[in-house]
Amino acid sequence: MSRYFKGEIHLPTIDEVADHYRERRMMAVVFGVDSALTTGQPRIPNSFVVDGARRHRDVMIPFASIDPRRGEEGVAEAEELLAAGEIRGFKFHPNIQQFDPNDRIAYPLYELIEAHGSIALFHTGHSGIGAGLPGGGGIRLKHGNPMLIDDVAVDFPEMEIIMAHPSFPWQDEALSVALHKPQVHIDLSGWTPKRFPPQLVSYLKGPLKGQMLFGSDYPLITPDRWIDDFRTLEVDETVERMILRDNAAALLGLDLGS
Repeated sequence: MSRYFKGEIHLPTIDEVADHYRERRMMAVVFGVDSALTTGQPRIPNSFVVDGARRHRDVMIPFASIDPRRGEEGVAEAEELLAAGEIRGFKFHPNIQQFDPNDRIAYPLYELIEAHGSIALFHTGHSGIGAGLPGGGGIRLKHGNPMLIDDVAVDFPEMEIIMAHPSFPWQDEALSVALHKPQVHIDLSGWTPKRFPPQLVSYLKGPLKGQMLFGSDYPLITPDRWIDDFRTLEVDETVERMILRDNAAALLGLDLGS
């Protein structure tokens, strides 16, 4: 990851993340990725994320992560988390968790998410994780095709969906899905805006401006760097406010005042 993002990466503690965002008068969605079954790496417990966000509720919005392969055990954990009322959404990383988003193995989780008015956040497109390693570290990029999420949007029409990142090499597919399915949003994290493809810039300024969400991918890309690069796109002031603040506030149910 350090090689891919061209710099040494300091992995901050959850308290350091809170301090970083508080200094900037910003809020952060925080989560781990449950990949123990496919990578052997220990899970970051969802309870750890919730506890940290509870300590820093002025700046942190907790999402959970549950590998759909965990079956009934994972569904039970999701049900418990949703019942507690602190989790705002669920992060899925199909590339690392090695499943297609439209695989029926994940549908029991989606049913819960939709029923509770929660959000499903999917990694899409290329993966910096594993890039340059033999065999890409075992990560299969095909699971990140955003067209797989189109099925999910059809089968769960009341579930809010976020497709994370510019979806290289499937940017046109991502734009098409979001244009066709109004409950599908695109977060712009993980890429510096200087590298956004022209069609993404055109749609974020135009027909999809209400479905685009700011995100940086801290600490891999800092909010400061992302926003500085975003402003080189010369986005209209009203649209900039929508993308940096208002769209996310509406989706997450935040009252940020004027």
